[in-house]
Amino acid sequence: MKKIEAIIKPFKLDEVKEALHEVGVSGITVTEAKGFGRQKGHTELYRGAEYVVDFLPKMKLEIIVPDSQAQAVVDAIANTAQTGRIGDGKIFVSDIQSAIRIRTGEQDEAAL
Repeated sequence: MKKIEAIIKPFKLDEVKEALHEVGVSGITVTEAKGFGRQKGHTELYRGAEYVVDFLPKMKLEIIVPDSQAQAVVDAIANTAQTGRIGDGKIFVSDIQSAIRIRTGEQDEAAL
């Protein structure tokens, strides 16, 4: 099993969710996050005063899938979330040793 974590721009969430549904993803966890990468935030003007916005709004997606589905999920996220502009985000893939569905006690891929 693989855990795929993706950090994307908030306005891309609906498109990414639809793309994931099309490749057969049945569950996803979404968290509102703030952060910055190479763009290091940006400067804004508010009531005549300039200030730096260090942490930009992002969405963090967490998806656990069987190994066989991982590449399709990564491709769906990458193709859908890309705008070609700085701050599009990142995708991280890691191994999951075990998963347990609390309600039924099912384990590993059966728990997904």
